[in-house]
Amino acid sequence: MQGVLYVSHGSRIPEATADAIAFINEVKKQIDIPLQEICFLEISKPDVGQGVGNLIKQGATKIAIVPVLLLRAGHYYQDIPEEIKQLKNKYPLIQFIYGEPLGVQNRLTNVLVERIEETNIQPDEGSKILLVGRGSRSPQTQKDIEQIASNLQLKMNLHVDVCYLAACSPSFEHGLRSSLEENYSRVFVVPYLWFTGVLLQSMEREINVMEKQGKDFILCSELSKHPIMVEALKDRVQEAIHSNKIYNSTREVR
Repeated sequence: MQGVLYVSHGSRIPEATADAIAFINEVKKQIDIPLQEICFLEISKPDVGQGVGNLIKQGATKIAIVPVLLLRAGHYYQDIPEEIKQLKNKYPLIQFIYGEPLGVQNRLTNVLVERIEETNIQPDEGSKILLVGRGSRSPQTQKDIEQIASNLQLKMNLHVDVCYLAACSPSFEHGLRSSLEENYSRVFVVPYLWFTGVLLQSMEREINVMEKQGKDFILCSELSKHPIMVEALKDRVQEAIHSNKIYNSTREVR
């Protein structure tokens, strides 16, 4: 019997965990499979092992593990595969399919445009966009964020700079300070983050400090549970369910 396991990041902030659960529940309603569970990589519970165990108890024999992640980074390349490897050893008769993160999609850039429009502040020739990625040691993450920035620049006809909250350069603080030294009077800070959480709170604090120096920073909302995001994750679930690329303990067939 087919099962689906949604693997979200996890957060110290209960609101962030609740947001992730509410979002995934919206996706679950659109997937015609009775066995669907939510788990978290860290901090929040249940963890991946518990999520798989819950599905197996309900009769799952084939499990699509769907990463609730925006881009390919450390969690996708290392953490989740390590969990799957251990689970495959524990449950050798269970078939595991490993799904894809959302990746770079034009429709997701449209969500960023909407988040800017929702501020009700009209960008003008004195405006620029600061696109903020989570960051990763994976070179692919930076390539993806740069591509998203390029797509956003084309859609908005505004200059777009990129910075990161961790692991990559330039840092978010550097991005803000550089913006202070430029001639742009208004900076739209656009987080490429799925849900609220510690990172978004830290962004708000740093922006509040920088605004005291006279620059107009507008922090846009995270991607959250926009209908396009729901549709995008639903598509990834469907792809995983219908995939014949079975994960085994020695290598991932992709």
